[in-house]
Amino acid sequence: MNLADTKQFIVSKLRSELSPTLYYHGLHHVLDVVEAAERIAWAESITDAESLDLLQTAALFHDVGFLSTYKGHEEVGCDYVRRVLPDFGYTPAQINDICGMIMATQIPQTPQTKLEEILCDADLDYLGRDDFEPIAHTLYNELKTRDMVADERAWNHIQIKFLGGHRYWTPTAIATRQAAKEQHLDELKASTGF
Repeated sequence: MNLADTKQFIVSKLRSELSPTLYYHGLHHVLDVVEAAERIAWAESITDAESLDLLQTAALFHDVGFLSTYKGHEEVGCDYVRRVLPDFGYTPAQINDICGMIMATQIPQTPQTKLEEILCDADLDYLGRDDFEPIAHTLYNELKTRDMVADERAWNHIQIKFLGGHRYWTPTAIATRQAAKEQHLDELKASTGF
């Protein structure tokens, strides 16, 4: 498994080929998820090199399906991973683990392993951060561009429902993100009257 070459390949591909209207699901999000996954893994005492490399690879590829589709991008991303990663020395078992992590991020999230839990929490790390509002606004703009949300009122209703139904999986994310996420939810409810 050659992580350095894999990372260089996918970052270059995402930078040049992702739609510029992916205001939320752009390369910046992918790199944010990579950083969050590494931080959570460290806090969760994941230390073996292979697990860390598989997690980083899954984080780098978790939204690669957006290169060709919006809905169902996780499955398309797994097809892409199965085609590309053997060229970088990944084994079928490693690729299955990576696809498991990618598929676990599909909403509603269904992680079955510790690494899947970490990637799920990294993917939605922003829900419990101070930069929640500006990041959420990029998602609103992305969905609005695709006629997937009518207006800000509808968007706020979606956010309240999503935040209310979301859960973090790892003890680290629960300890570091849960309280702020609940505060964002309370603020949304108070400002919208929902």
